[in-house]
Amino acid sequence: MRSEPFVLVHGLGSSYEHGWRAAGWIDLLADAGRRVVPVDVLGHGTAAAPHDPVAYAHLEQSVATLLPEEPFDAIGFSLGAQLLLRIAARAPGRFGRLVVIGVGANLFRDEESGALADAFERGAVPDDVTARLFVQLAASAGNDPLAMAACLRRAREPFTADELARVSCPTLVIIGDRDFAGPPDPLIEALPNAELRVLSGIDHFRVTSEFACIDAALEFIGAAS
Repeated sequence: MRSEPFVLVHGLGSSYEHGWRAAGWIDLLADAGRRVVPVDVLGHGTAAAPHDPVAYAHLEQSVATLLPEEPFDAIGFSLGAQLLLRIAARAPGRFGRLVVIGVGANLFRDEESGALADAFERGAVPDDVTARLFVQLAASAGNDPLAMAACLRRAREPFTADELARVSCPTLVIIGDRDFAGPPDPLIEALPNAELRVLSGIDHFRVTSEFACIDAALEFIGAAS
């Protein structure tokens, strides 16, 4: 069984406690004897919550400063997966094994997030179902909606295949077949050392609470019972 410290990075609108505790991830890793490093992304949970998008321009670097100095394993969901992939592309030697959940072809798209940011700023219930779920998620986690909007409005670039080719650590991609982030094929093709697990009938917002997702991730990083 592996003994490296462990990092969990949540998705947009969530937090370390909100995103991982209820589904059992934190307790399962503790039961496996893994030291878990708590990470709240800027604007979320216990982290500072600035309202200026400029503060989020180097979001992955703000996460990188929280990570262990020694090699570690990590799991990231959605935004957290994107940030970990960016860090792994720049410093692949820091990672032992990496699991990314809820990401796929969306990493290569220059997606417009202004409508969702507007929804957070207005404080109204969006008509779009996906936007509504993000707003409800952030509210249930107790996050500042103006910080969510600022995070969404940060300057960022889509991933490139060349960038992802530098992620040399063993990587598991988990995605539901109903996830708007898919399909996973372009991501799998770009990563040099990747495995894929597709969960049938699962969408973006359910995936991290699914036993099949938890079991696959913990087995991959050597923390399964």
